[in-house]
Amino acid sequence: MNIDTILKFFVPKDHSFFPLFEADAENLVKAAYLLKELMSTEDQAEHERIHKEIVNIEHIGDEITNKTYEQLNKSFITPFDREDIHELTAHIDDVVDSINGISRRVCLYKPKKLVPIYSELASLIAEGAIEIKNAVHCLKDPVANKDKITQACNKVKEIEHKADELYFEGASMLFEKEEDPKELLKKNKILEILERCVDEEEDVTDTLKAILIKMA
Repeated sequence: MNIDTILKFFVPKDHSFFPLFEADAENLVKAAYLLKELMSTEDQAEHERIHKEIVNIEHIGDEITNKTYEQLNKSFITPFDREDIHELTAHIDDVVDSINGISRRVCLYKPKKLVPIYSELASLIAEGAIEIKNAVHCLKDPVANKDKITQACNKVKEIEHKADELYFEGASMLFEKEEDPKELLKKNKILEILERCVDEEEDVTDTLKAILIKMA
C-alpha cells in the first residue's frame, strides 16, 4: 500500500474531480448520440453539419481533460490513485477522439452508401457511453456503488462482444459484395474505427474495475 492510499484514510478527499468526471462522461454521451444520428442518414450535408457538432464536443472534451490534469497537479490527496484518474480521463478522451475520427472520415471519404452495420455499431457505441456515464456517476462512493459499477462494466463487455460479431459480419459482407476497390477500402476503414471505438469504451471500464479493486 503506497503513502497516498494510507493518507486517504485520514485526510479529507478532494471532491473537485467528480464534476469533471461527470462532465466528461456526459460529453461522451453527446458525441455518441451525434454519431448515431450521423449514421442514420445518407445526406452528406447532414454529415457535415453533425461532424461540426462532434468537433465542438471533442474540443469541450479536451478542455475537460486539461482541467482534470491541472487539478491532478494541484491536489495533494485525490479520491483514488492518480494514475487511475489519469487513465480514466485519457480513455474517455480516446473514445471521443475516435468518434470524431469516424465522422471526419465519413465526410472526407464520402462513401456512395453507408453500410447498415455502421448504424448498428453506432447504436452500440451510444449504449456503451450511457453505461460509462452511469458508472462514472457512481464514483462518488465506489464502495457503496460497487454492484452498480460492476453491472455497467459488464454491460459494456457484452456490447464489445456484439460489436466484434458485427465487425466480422460487416467485413465479410464488404469483401463479398463490394466490387469497387476504392469503396471497399473506404468502407472497411470506417468499419474498423467503429469497432475500435467500442474497444476503447471497454478500456474505460477496465480502469473503473481497477478503481473498484483498489478501493475494496
